[in-house]
Amino acid sequence: MKNSVDEAIRDMSKGRMVLVYDFDNREGETDMAIASEFVTAESIREMRKNAGGLICTTAHNDIVEVLGLPFLADIFNEASKDHPVLTGLVPNDIPYDTKSAFGITINHRKTFTGITDVDRALTVREFAKLIKNSGGKSPAVLREEFGHSFRAPGHIHLLNATKNLLTKRFGHTELTTALAVMAGVVPSTTICEMMGDNGKALDKSKAKAYAERNDLCFLEGQQVIDAWKDWGKKR
Repeated sequence: MKNSVDEAIRDMSKGRMVLVYDFDNREGETDMAIASEFVTAESIREMRKNAGGLICTTAHNDIVEVLGLPFLADIFNEASKDHPVLTGLVPNDIPYDTKSAFGITINHRKTFTGITDVDRALTVREFAKLIKNSGGKSPAVLREEFGHSFRAPGHIHLLNATKNLLTKRFGHTELTTALAVMAGVVPSTTICEMMGDNGKALDKSKAKAYAERNDLCFLEGQQVIDAWKDWGKKR
């Protein structure tokens, strides 16, 4: 089984899936992850059928700040002034984290319902393309392009990576986005939790076996953190 960060970076740069387990004392989950720019209908199908969790797309803090992408919890907090029921739903008791990464949900405007494998793949790829082509453009121009190309709500859940990756939050959002940065691809990944048939997250040993059968790289969160620190020192 492939289990080195170098192998994972090579695979991610080639558009291959990588499996990332966070930590025993966090979610204790393995996510399938692929660089968003390479997402196809086939990769969405693989996540849907062989992972089974929620398919989400990460956004590096740079694009989060340029576009002004909000966290969903902040939207709910603001909306609670007009909709008091939201006040009681504050996510202040997440047992494994201090903040949810959930942002808005989007569909590309060329999708139909947005939920099919083809539609979701299009939304993800076009979001990655927007990021890739964002260099040198003003925030106002990028926001206009974003609104021209996408509608909300939609069927792709955006996950906003925290500022200064892997310093305050150590979720799959940050772990896989850091891998994308080190791989030199668009800093956005599309991820999905692997679920077991027992109603719980897929056991780590079974996730490793899946990686072995399919020639995929399996990483643990600490490996990514250590590699990220080393990578930063060489920059």
